[in-house]
Amino acid sequence: MEHQKPIFLGTAMGIGLLVVALGIPAFFGDPARAQTQSSGRVRDVLPRGVLDDAGEQLARISAAVQSSVVHIESKREGRNGGTVEETGSGIIMRSSRTSKLFVVTNRHVVLGSTPKRIQIKLNDGQITHPTEVIEDSQTDVAVLLLTETNLGSSAWGDSDNLDIGHMVLAMGSPFGLSQSVTLGIISAKGRRSLILGEKGEDVINQDFLQTDAAINPGNSGGPLIDLQGRVIGINTAIASQGGGNEGIGFSIPSNLCRQVVDQLLEHGRVQRAFLGVRLDEEFDDTAARRLKLNRVQGARVVQVYGDTPAETAGLQIDDVILTFDGQRIEDQSHLIHLVSLTPVNKTVRMEVYREGAKVTVDVRLSERKPSSSSSLDKSSSPFQPHANPERRVQLSGLSVVTLDDSLSVQVSGRPGVRGVLVTCCPDNTDHPDMLRLYDIIEEAGRQPVREPADLEQILSEASDSLLLKVRRSENGVSETRLVLWSNSATQAAK
Repeated sequence: MEHQKPIFLGTAMGIGLLVVALGIPAFFGDPARAQTQSSGRVRDVLPRGVLDDAGEQLARISAAVQSSVVHIESKREGRNGGTVEETGSGIIMRSSRTSKLFVVTNRHVVLGSTPKRIQIKLNDGQITHPTEVIEDSQTDVAVLLLTETNLGSSAWGDSDNLDIGHMVLAMGSPFGLSQSVTLGIISAKGRRSLILGEKGEDVINQDFLQTDAAINPGNSGGPLIDLQGRVIGINTAIASQGGGNEGIGFSIPSNLCRQVVDQLLEHGRVQRAFLGVRLDEEFDDTAARRLKLNRVQGARVVQVYGDTPAETAGLQIDDVILTFDGQRIEDQSHLIHLVSLTPVNKTVRMEVYREGAKVTVDVRLSERKPSSSSSLDKSSSPFQPHANPERRVQLSGLSVVTLDDSLSVQVSGRPGVRGVLVTCCPDNTDHPDMLRLYDIIEEAGRQPVREPADLEQILSEASDSLLLKVRRSENGVSETRLVLWSNSATQAAK
């Protein structure tokens, strides 16, 4: 149960189901007394019970919110010509500052479409168009501004007060079936690092609610409702092998969505802070033990960028950030989420594990400079000043490229290997103790290398020689070697 004013439905339904399971007739009245036989037929049904009251309460909640749920259809030009149509859902809200109405939905529902090509179908069947579309790619949230003033609207709820097991309703237009309502519970909170596909590739702020309320294609952008009829989430994605509901749906929590919407309405964009570090995406037990941690926790710093809040605050490589502004850090994605939504210029206290001891670091966050890139990966956006490195770089006759999953399979036999691939090597030789063509450079100077820009920076700061950790595959067997690289192209193995 929630810690606010209790709703009868939650208690009644729980007790009702328990009573039915236990078979206690006195709760509903004894069926033997409540019915009489006439010619072998039952003349009367069971008297009214708590499940009837629960059903009516759900109906009241649905009726109160349905007037503000909308069906959205958008059209955009396809990559190869023609028209691409997208359908989804949305919820009408009212601005607390201007009292103007707007629709909250998912960005991917209206992506690439102009206001005139977006149709908003209201509860009574009327069709309207937004006057303006304001988007935030990093949360997959879009705001559609309306001119209407007399439409029904809904109110935000507090997603932080949700507990696993709380009952919720999902509303929207699955498969185009407008005004559909499904019932479920909150299955989990804080779902992050989800792979959302092409339309969600920019989504960095991930802190999803998971629900088993049926969510299907067309529900995107529709509301997740609590038992007080308040919006506590915006339905965004499902985990499915067949493309339909399999009991695992994801919703943007209302507190995150509300913060984004307020900034979109006020500034036309979301102001995001950044720290200025690169984090270890593969922080595991081996790395934790090396740092003398008893388990994997927090987020490990593997690079500190110059002229950033992190450098000013004195963060160091191999620092493990355990808490941020009083919140315990679960992993690097969690820290990314918290940093990017922290108010710009706020000074935040962090607890950092450094060389076997905990230290306190205060950092004053600044605003991340807008990037010219339209696609920002999760490891870079709130943390790096340069988020779109070149795919290829040439240094001292050495050429390397970013290792993606396709190249990883070709050179190592499996996806997921990270590093840079050597595509050209000066004075290339087949000697086993030298850097060779198709080697994968994973570390340089004991610093992780994930892209050519990393290697370029490390080499530019090094003296004549640098120790490289490389992965090499020979005859189907992958092994790790240490190679001493020299900018004068003199190499020796250790």
